[in-house]
Amino acid sequence: MRVRTPLVSAIAAGSLAIAALGAAGTTARAATDEGTRTVEYFPGSHGEGRHARVPTSVPERISRLKQAPAMTPDATPVTSLQRTGPSDGRLDLVIIGDGYTAGQQADFRSDAQAKLDAVFAIEPYKSYKGLFNFWLVDAVSNDSGVSGDPTKDVVKDTAVSSYFFCSDTERLLCVDEKKVDAYAQQAPASDIVFVVSNSTKYGGAGYSGLTSTAGHTGIATMSSDNDRSYLIGAHELGHSIGLLADEYQYAGYGTYPGPEPAEPNTTTQTADGMLNSRTKWYSWLGQSDPSGGIVGAYEGGGYYEYGIYRPTQNSIMRSLDTDKFNLPGQEAMIAGFYRNANLLTAATSTARTLNTSSTLRVDLAPLPTGLSDVGVRWYVDGVEVRRAAGQHALKAGSLGIRKGAHTVTATAVDRTAALRDPAARRSASDSVSWTVSR
Repeated sequence: MRVRTPLVSAIAAGSLAIAALGAAGTTARAATDEGTRTVEYFPGSHGEGRHARVPTSVPERISRLKQAPAMTPDATPVTSLQRTGPSDGRLDLVIIGDGYTAGQQADFRSDAQAKLDAVFAIEPYKSYKGLFNFWLVDAVSNDSGVSGDPTKDVVKDTAVSSYFFCSDTERLLCVDEKKVDAYAQQAPASDIVFVVSNSTKYGGAGYSGLTSTAGHTGIATMSSDNDRSYLIGAHELGHSIGLLADEYQYAGYGTYPGPEPAEPNTTTQTADGMLNSRTKWYSWLGQSDPSGGIVGAYEGGGYYEYGIYRPTQNSIMRSLDTDKFNLPGQEAMIAGFYRNANLLTAATSTARTLNTSSTLRVDLAPLPTGLSDVGVRWYVDGVEVRRAAGQHALKAGSLGIRKGAHTVTATAVDRTAALRDPAARRSASDSVSWTVSR
């Protein structure tokens, strides 16, 4: 079986380096210097993103609150909203509520479910929802609501200290990362965290490239009762899972000065260059795109105006006026799902030698009908037994095993048309093997 790659390793492999905004390279989302962090936010609910340097500590006007916590993290209930498999074979998404009192926990659960439903109505999340576990952490706050809502002078005593006007930017919704870690640790596993803050005010933030005690590598904050805030979470997962670059640029930023970007959705090559070198999204060039228009090479991206190209005129990685990933971005997301989750697991132990009367069982991740196209095949010593195709359980003897010890392998492959890159296609498979003796 392919070994699951932790998101922190995937981020390192994708060269998501710690970089200050303005340094060479296309990524500026991680910690920049001691005491501060660069985070992403969206000033408007239908616009492009921006970055801000924010303190890693909560402002004194909020931290000075001395009330005892309504409930300590280790006493906080954790609910499984969806558990499709073991955490070492799934992406574990933890949802924490902030600004919900003990009497408002039902409201939090409803708000959290609404955000998840909205995010996982977007492709490719929709088709690959079965590769995720969802954990709901019922953090209880002393006060209802969050600091900075509606005005900067409003201060609330909440579980993870959510606050608007972070770094004097009204729509930037920051949190106390240490408190988030403490609550996230209560879940069985934590790859990505959503903080749903009890507010009707539009806002949020994206923290990527983290190294947390809870294990997660990204936090997305979003206000609970704004119908556009879920797009912040959908966009931030694009960074953490798909290793995607931002496709927007800043006026006056000039020409990209660096080498070929590691991220799969930006390049220094024109369309002709990609075709000639057969790199990046060359196999998608000329295709009609779900985000509108045609896949090509559009100048501007990774914050720079010139000398760097993105796949489409628009996408969710460029602006929140759409909820669509472009085709190369969608491919990168699916590849990211498979880097961090297993399509197939063994339900029959592989640790001992079996005989021909043994039943071999596999569990397939429950992927809904959509982009995925998964099939299971069986092999004896590397030779396919075609009559067994599609079965999830069978008697070892039905595979025509002869005398001696043999290796039986079950392989699941996703033949989705959404993957064209050879490396991505190779990642979309999992195998389990047993030794069977007759």
